[in-house]
Amino acid sequence: MPKIEVNEKLFFNLLGKKYDYAKLENRLESGKAELDEKPDESLPEDQRVIKIELNDTNRPDLWSTAGIARCLRIHDGGKRTDYSEFLSTKSKTCDFGNRVVNVNANIKDIRPFMTAFVISGKPIDEPMLLDIIQTQEKLCWNYGRKRRSISMGVYRSANIQWPVTYQAVDPDKTSFVPLGCEEKMTCRQILSDHPKGKEYGWILKDAKMFPLLTDSKGEVMSMAPIINSATLGAVQVGDKDLLVEMTGTDMASLLLSTSIVACDFKDAGYEILPVQVNHPYETGFGKSIVTPYYFQETTSTTIKAVNKLLGSDFTEKEALDLLAKLDVTAEIKDGKIVVTPPPYRNDFLHEVDIIEDIMMGKELINFKPEKPNDFTIGRLSKLTTFSRKAKTLMVGLGYQEMIFNYLGSKRDYIDRMNIDGSKVIEISNPMTENYQFVRPSIIASLLGAESGSGNAVYPHKIFEIGKIAYLDDAENTGTKTRQSLGFVTAVSDANFNTAASEVATILHFLDHEYIVSESDDPRFIPGRQANILIKTADGKTKVAGIFGEVHPAVLENWAIAVPCFAGEIDLEDLLN
Repeated sequence: MPKIEVNEKLFFNLLGKKYDYAKLENRLESGKAELDEKPDESLPEDQRVIKIELNDTNRPDLWSTAGIARCLRIHDGGKRTDYSEFLSTKSKTCDFGNRVVNVNANIKDIRPFMTAFVISGKPIDEPMLLDIIQTQEKLCWNYGRKRRSISMGVYRSANIQWPVTYQAVDPDKTSFVPLGCEEKMTCRQILSDHPKGKEYGWILKDAKMFPLLTDSKGEVMSMAPIINSATLGAVQVGDKDLLVEMTGTDMASLLLSTSIVACDFKDAGYEILPVQVNHPYETGFGKSIVTPYYFQETTSTTIKAVNKLLGSDFTEKEALDLLAKLDVTAEIKDGKIVVTPPPYRNDFLHEVDIIEDIMMGKELINFKPEKPNDFTIGRLSKLTTFSRKAKTLMVGLGYQEMIFNYLGSKRDYIDRMNIDGSKVIEISNPMTENYQFVRPSIIASLLGAESGSGNAVYPHKIFEIGKIAYLDDAENTGTKTRQSLGFVTAVSDANFNTAASEVATILHFLDHEYIVSESDDPRFIPGRQANILIKTADGKTKVAGIFGEVHPAVLENWAIAVPCFAGEIDLEDLLN
């Protein structure tokens, strides 16, 4: 979970009141956070650092001093801030003046999108500068996937000549003085010789051209997402006007991050000046877009659903008041509670998210535990009993059980498996690309384990019984979740006949008849794979699984040097 360090004086100034550490620890629960470490009380207040651990990875707006202070302040009845004046989709007087960024078309396939705004009003002091750096790192590392999808740069706005240009350049012919250095380096040299280049160079290592930000005089601002220049990008204590820019690969994530940082600066007393960014291609929100930009959609629920899930008896007015404590604007429309999120939040995906905020507004301590009134007898479900039988059988066949996460990356579940991914479920707001997709098959997980087992004595026989999920238009939710048995054997003489024998044994001892048919699955070698067909209650046949020799291209994708056969069977189909 993310951890942040907050300057005590800055934090309590933003909070509008001062708590002792015991009360602070209690109040942090309203922000899904906890006190990780108290500061050294022998130090002056402006030098004390409070360490806070955040327990909600869906709320990147809380990963800063201003963000967590805002949450606690409003929850405790403090005044809510109106951010509409600088949001281009909310304000009728949003003026970007001469603050314009022009994006070159040659950056589209490298790092295509950009957002920006300027802060003004008062000089940056040391606690605020340290907090800017921390926000940049936490937001871009966790939410921005280690700067791959989001990076942030801060510059001295007064020294910038508008318009700014964002383009791709030849890394061997373009040079500038990077932050922390005194001599010019080419963009490619920065990747190999500069500390930040060594840390983040993997993002650009395969690109033929590198991203570069320059002003109208040609002065280099930064090579996103690696390092700022030592001139315009060297922000210091006392600087007054600052340009904040973000570049990346996902426009929605950039817009949210931009709003989060802008709202933080607004809460700290700065004026936010919008910037127009002109893309020569579609961003999903238009080509020319003035940022910060409000794009969140409304979500709704009913008071009946709220009270049913929480076991409460709230009125609609009480629900609206509790949502206001989370800085959420809500109204009753056509018998529903319609929620409009603040600009720094985009985590309302379902009515349950609204209900959770109502619960947080009330606070968990105010929900009294109740004993169940109904007498029930606990027992294993038929599917669990059947799965345990299959598990015992697989162990008897010499397989070792594995347990994996249900979430993974596009690379593992789609690219490495040679499938088109049309039925794979994608998470709409993932924290990292490693947890972006729901697995559609267990085989990918098993091959992932096999790829790291090359030094173990062969044969390798591994299996897992667990959940898979995939898109299905026939379902009300548009998705289907199933209990599945997957297995992989890695051995020098792995072949289709042995795989067929394993499947025959498994289905025999699971008391189920089956037949096989030809299949055309890109994960397996053509002609050395088969579908498992079983009869349904109405006498028809359906595909309940597949097995075969794993395709050499798939093995190569996983860096597996030994032939493998694999199979997967839908246990719920066998049970019905």
